[in-house]
Amino acid sequence: MDGAYLAQQILNGLILGSMYALVAVGFSMIYGIINLINFAHGDIVMIGAFSTLALLAVLGLPLWVVAPGVVAVGALCGLVIERAAFRPMRGAPQVTGFIASLGVSIMIQNLGILTVTAQPRNFAFPHYMLEAVPVFGFEIQVVNICIMLAAPLLVLGLLFVVHRTRLGVAMRATAENLDVARLMGVNINRTIAATFALGSALAGAAGLMWGGKFGQIDPLMGFLPGLKAFVAAVIGGVGSIPGAILGGYVLGLAEVLFVGLLPPVYSSYRDAFVFGLLILILLITPNGILGKNTEERA
Repeated sequence: MDGAYLAQQILNGLILGSMYALVAVGFSMIYGIINLINFAHGDIVMIGAFSTLALLAVLGLPLWVVAPGVVAVGALCGLVIERAAFRPMRGAPQVTGFIASLGVSIMIQNLGILTVTAQPRNFAFPHYMLEAVPVFGFEIQVVNICIMLAAPLLVLGLLFVVHRTRLGVAMRATAENLDVARLMGVNINRTIAATFALGSALAGAAGLMWGGKFGQIDPLMGFLPGLKAFVAAVIGGVGSIPGAILGGYVLGLAEVLFVGLLPPVYSSYRDAFVFGLLILILLITPNGILGKNTEERA
């Protein structure tokens, strides 16, 4: 193993971690504001991927038009899911929301199978996105460069909204104490809906990247990225946006380095390693790397 090989693996880990981070941020935002573990969030990745395929292949739109369109589709799906599935049961025990999110996830997957069938579809970006260009001595596909640049920009945009806008103030107030925020005049319904929309928009963007990176999509493709992103959110600290970003990159790097540095016979144990890493980190720091102590919040 030489330095170039190790650098290439780190690069691959950053690309994968960028996509995990985008999905994990949505998990953390939703949990942080209403204490809901939304397992339907990963299926927005699938919707984003199929929306990209439809806009690119069926309507023939250019990619610079497709990208914001897919983000908008993701945001719209988040609004619909929040309004139809989670708002009516707000105030119910936490386990009720957990079970409901599993139901919504299964429903979305089956709607996908009914609509586009379970057959995997080839996903092709325009040719220029798949060309390799030299960067610092490495050959990197344009799509990978775009993923590494777009993911941090999207997250920075989200952080700007959260920390520099009235909506962000309302979101942070609601996350601290929903009842007090309501008494202070915050429109809770609008704030929670906006949280779902923002988180789902990032998941839709991750679906576009996931399809472009791996070249094949199917209606069940959102489950594993969603589960990995949940692990990333837990590693970073559920409820913490910076923690979700950190967790996404830690998970992406760990997953790629595990496969790239260990003998090939161990590569099939990648997912076992991922969940083992989760257990190890939680044993060391039970609230995640950047997670808050719940007793302090109370």
